[in-house]
Amino acid sequence: MENQNKVCIAIHKVKDGVEFAFRGDILTEEDFNKIEWKTGVDSEGASIMTTTNPHSEITWTKFKTEMDQL
Repeated sequence: MENQNKVCIAIHKVKDGVEFAFRGDILTEEDFNKIEWKTGVDSEGASIMTTTNPHSEITWTKFKTEMDQL
């Protein structure tokens, strides 16, 4: 399975319904910390994104555990 598909599956296994974006592969904690998380929408309907993970239940450790199982 391609890394990008695994990333999406792993994140949604930890917390379903989360919206996020990333570029490239997520292979390290440093890569994981570059994921852009959707926190809302602005007045024009554009997504508001941040690299500060607002989901305390989605940690590198939990994500990595799920990735390793795929």
